[in-house]
Amino acid sequence: MASLFHDPALWAVVLFLAPLLLRVPIAISLGFSSIIIAYFWNLGIDMLSYNFFANIVKYPLLAVPFFILAGNIMDKASIADKIIIFIKELVGKLTGGLAIAAIGVAVFWGAVSGSTAATVAAIGVILIPGMVDAGYDKPFATAVVSVSSGLAIIIPPSITFILYAVITGVSVGAIFAAGFLPGFVIAAFLMVSAYLTSKKRGYRGEERKNGLKGVFIAAKNAFWALMTPVIILGGIYGGVFTPTEAAAVACFYGLFVGTVIYRRIGWIELYQILVETLNATATVMIVVATAGLYSWIGSTVGVIEKASALLLGVSSNQYVLLFMIYFILFIGGMLLDGVSMLYVFMPILMPLMKRFGWDPVWFGVMVTTMVAVGTITPPVAMNLYVGCRISGLTIEELTPPVLPLLVATLCALAFLTLFPSITLVLPRYLGLM
Repeated sequence: MASLFHDPALWAVVLFLAPLLLRVPIAISLGFSSIIIAYFWNLGIDMLSYNFFANIVKYPLLAVPFFILAGNIMDKASIADKIIIFIKELVGKLTGGLAIAAIGVAVFWGAVSGSTAATVAAIGVILIPGMVDAGYDKPFATAVVSVSSGLAIIIPPSITFILYAVITGVSVGAIFAAGFLPGFVIAAFLMVSAYLTSKKRGYRGEERKNGLKGVFIAAKNAFWALMTPVIILGGIYGGVFTPTEAAAVACFYGLFVGTVIYRRIGWIELYQILVETLNATATVMIVVATAGLYSWIGSTVGVIEKASALLLGVSSNQYVLLFMIYFILFIGGMLLDGVSMLYVFMPILMPLMKRFGWDPVWFGVMVTTMVAVGTITPPVAMNLYVGCRISGLTIEELTPPVLPLLVATLCALAFLTLFPSITLVLPRYLGLM
């Protein structure tokens, strides 16, 4: 018992969880526990500053502020407005048409912005009131937008994919390509769930004002918006530029559309965009830096080895172990943000990934799907909080309609787990792995 009390691995976990349970910000919890362990167990307190900066001075991470900037530019340029009008015209008066349209818009916006919360904010302010005006129940409308916005980190480009690639060393281009088809599979499962609920409650879309002609008019008006993912993803997969360069191109394209085509961005809007980007980037990077410190401490004192051995000791069946991993990530998603989840859990899961021969690109998409699930599971459920702020609902009111959509997402995850070729076919076809 005395040796256990003096075990730095135990204290690394305790000193991280205790402040977290007291609602201390995640970055402070990670940094505090790392500093205490390094100081009292003589791990080299002078190495902390080096590790702190080493965690963020990595070329792939340069894409993160660029993609955040691109998403903010697209938002201010009102690109989402054009896409929403087009997809609403496309689905017409189908059963659950507006709910299906909301999921379709989330898929598109996922190819523009790599942030789930930003997606809820961008499309929710238009779609939630629009669905309510059409007779949809407000909690259901908010749930559809909040849950489907999780696709923003599965459909490339994705900030979560970039961070996963930095941690594991996989190709950013490969995992971007791998997320494409799974994103559509999850969207299809969500659409089925939304359709069944809509059919039961009699929810429908809106009548087309000008028939098929209205669809073509909406498509014409949305042309520059529709070209956004074509330029970003087409440039990456066509070998024209790297993911980091694609992020910079997306910024310039968004500025061109916002200032010249739609004329929604002026000097005031540009200042607001830069401030929002600075705040969001700083939030991500401080977590990346402190989470990297914690991963280094955990590796040094044996937390990673002990946690991996504990999981292996439960079962040697890979599917049982995958279920346990998904369950742990599900619980982790209730307490941690996506960045912290990757840096805390991936060092523990990487030895298991190698032990069972799981493809790291496929595994990254599965882990990212669970990160997306974490955005809709309280108490840390950023998408739900943004949805509540838009709709004026409480988390308690929003949770019931979220549950069927959550089940649909988990069913999609199970499907992708059983058929990994769906995830890997595109990066293999493109020669990225």
